[in-house]
Amino acid sequence: MKKTHLLALASIAGTLASAPLWAQSGAPYTVVETGKGYARLQDAVNAIGDGRGTVQIASGRFRDCAVQEAGDVTFTAAVAGQSVLEGEACEDKAALVLRGRTTHVEGLVFANLKSGAGNGAGIRAEKGLISVSQSWFRDSQQGILSADEPNSTLTVDKSTFTRLGTCEFSAGCAHSIYVGGFGALTVTRSRFEIGRGGHYLKSRAAKIAVLASSFDDSQGKWTNYMIDLPAGATGKIAGNWFVQGQHKENYSAFIAVAAEGRTNSSAGLRIEGNDARLVPGLERDTVWVADWSGDRLAIGQNVLGARLKPFERR
Repeated sequence: MKKTHLLALASIAGTLASAPLWAQSGAPYTVVETGKGYARLQDAVNAIGDGRGTVQIASGRFRDCAVQEAGDVTFTAAVAGQSVLEGEACEDKAALVLRGRTTHVEGLVFANLKSGAGNGAGIRAEKGLISVSQSWFRDSQQGILSADEPNSTLTVDKSTFTRLGTCEFSAGCAHSIYVGGFGALTVTRSRFEIGRGGHYLKSRAAKIAVLASSFDDSQGKWTNYMIDLPAGATGKIAGNWFVQGQHKENYSAFIAVAAEGRTNSSAGLRIEGNDARLVPGLERDTVWVADWSGDRLAIGQNVLGARLKPFERR
């Protein structure tokens, strides 16, 4: 064989090796470990079963969803931000319903999710150690919703939550993130914006960490608290940026602690190093931290704009 032919073959082989697996398999969903492609997301998840594997999702928009019943599964985009799961909620819950051992979601977009109960979400976190990174939740009733599972945790990093939330259904409000009785919630380097009702972040987890994130309510409509810890929590809220907009259903506080009960201790909850203010031109009084727990919170130095009362016991 001529040298030029050998070089051409080597070039083609190199191109194939570097191409996304979906391009090689010709299917929208590929199990990375086997290289096998699937037409349905659920079939790819089922192929991993109780084992460990990665589902790579091709670039494109897919009206599809899946339920993870077991195992350790990673869902990842072939190109971050270009794989969209939209408009299809499994079990009338979410695009991804997660109840395996561990789950990691990276680089995906979740859009236009609705359910009959008014809480259709990108992710329904029901069980396991769940982490989400570099993902975008938009234009849905809810971004992430969890079950009550104290041995489970949720971690969110570098993700964005846009035009989420509603209080239009009798079952109650939906929120950008709503975590039930999980053991812990951690949110870092993430953005919440343009809420459409409910709270930006609501969590009943016993432990909370919200760090280096932004809550931009300047274009929100009918929104409530930025952070609601209705059952109380310990942990840390630090290094975040908050702006409260004009069109609120409830503008009485930015952060609410134990407004619905004292299931969890809030003793030592640290709230420090944050920047909070009203949108420019808005003239009204509100409260930075409203507390119903009666516990001794550790509220440190925060930069607060005009007309923000630092603390109020309720």
